[in-house]
Parts: sequence; structure tokens; C-alpha cells
Amino acid sequence: MKNLLILLAVVIANFSIEAQVKTPESSPKTKINQSVGLTDIEIVYSRPSARGRAVFGNLVPFGKLWRTGANENSTISFSDDVMIDGKTLKKGKYALYTIPNIQSWEIIFYKTTDNWGTPQEFNEANVALRTTVKEEALSKPVETFTIGLSRLDTDFAYLEMYWENSYAALKFEVPTQKKAIESIEKVLSGATGADYFSSAQFYYLSNLDINKARTYIDRALELTPSKPFYYLRLKSLIQAKQGDKKGAIETAKLSLAASEAAGNQDYVKMNKDSITEWSK
Repeated sequence: MKNLLILLAVVIANFSIEAQVKTPESSPKTKINQSVGLTDIEIVYSRPSARGRAVFGNLVPFGKLWRTGANENSTISFSDDVMIDGKTLKKGKYALYTIPNIQSWEIIFYKTTDNWGTPQEFNEANVALRTTVKEEALSKPVETFTIGLSRLDTDFAYLEMYWENSYAALKFEVPTQKKAIESIEKVLSGATGADYFSSAQFYYLSNLDINKARTYIDRALELTPSKPFYYLRLKSLIQAKQGDKKGAIETAKLSLAASEAAGNQDYVKMNKDSITEWSK
């Protein structure tokens, strides 16, 4: 009898485990991980759908604090300090609250992130940054609330939010140049030719000190006996930007010969085009 009861208990326990019901969330949770320059951004939020309901002015009242999604806090994390409207938002994790209005959205980065929806008692001391952006009307309605990062650049990106016929976007700037220069200066104390090439390329593409870019590419070539065609190509571009077209043409001819030897037709064409341009 005792063994029978034990067996029955095991069967009931197994049935209870197997009988757990799984259903889809009405507002599925989404996670976005994105690098902007050298800064990592993470957004976690739940996505409600309109399902035939009027959203702004009804489901989401105008002029009232909104959780900016559904369920628990929508959150955004920055691995570095970022700049928004000339103000610094310290690195860290924030709840993302908004106050939608007909022509604008107020966006609030809130320090506590463990609220379900909006805080029971809103504390202004927990507001890390507050700003207002323009609301724009969409030509085609969006059924499911969406947060995204777009117009990505090495120095900035836009945090976008859209639902129904409403769109709002907030620009934030990241400290890419500061971090890259710090990294370059740290690494170059014991750098290889590749390190100097990367540093020269960054300075050239970022429109930083062109003379420093020239110093770096010259050092890269000194440390690299094979003199790669793409090193030479970069040096020619830097020389041209310095105003030394004669030197740029001479270097481009070296890059052309090296790229022909390597069978790289893209660089062959680029060098020929540059030589023609700089010879005018």
C-alpha cells in the first residue's frame, strides 16, 4: 500500500509538470543590442499591439506618464556617458518613460528600473535626464509599438519610437573620438605597423589632425617591410589632403604597382583615378 501511494504521488507530480500551460505573451519582450561607435547600447522592452484600439489620446493618454511599452519597465543601457541636447547622461541602465503629446514627446531617463509600469510615486530626484522631441505623423499606421536605433554613425545615433501614426526620435552622441584616441595613445607605446596603420586610418577618416595621420602612416610603412598597397594608398590620400599632390601621385604610383602585383583590381582603379585627378 505504501509503495502504491509513493508511485501515485510520482505520477501526479509528473503530470503536474507536463500539464503546465504555455501561451504566447500578448506583448512580447524584445531585446536590442547595438554598438554605436565604441559604445554598447542595450534596450529591453515589451511590445503591445493596437488590435483595433485607438492608441494615443485613448489607450495612451496625452500628457500622462507612460511606461513606453508594456508590462515591466522598458530599459535602456549605455556603456559610456552620452550627450543628449548638450547634457550628459551618465553611463548605466535607465527606465525609459515618455509623456506623449500631439506635437511633442517628453522623454525621461529614470534611475530606478524595478517598477512594474510607472512608479507608484514618481520621484524627480530619480530623473537622470529629461528632454523633449518633436512628434511626427506617420503616413502609414504601425500596428505594434517599436523602439529602435537608426541613422547609426561613429559619433551618434537616434533612439526612435513609433506606434499607430506617431513617431518620435531622440539624437544621442557617444564619445568615440575620445575613446579611440585614448586607445591609440595607449597601444602605440609598443605598436606594430598594423596598429599605426589603423591609427592613421582613423585620423584620416575622422577628419582629425592630418599631420598626425601622416606621422602614423609613415611609421606603419617603416615597420612593415612588405609595404602593402593599401598602406601606400592611405598615405597617398593623406598626402593629397595635406596639399602635397606631387607626393600623393608618387605614392599612388607605388600603390598602383603593388596592387597590380597583388591582382587587386579595385585598388588598381582607385589609384589610377586618383593619379588622374591629382595630375590636373
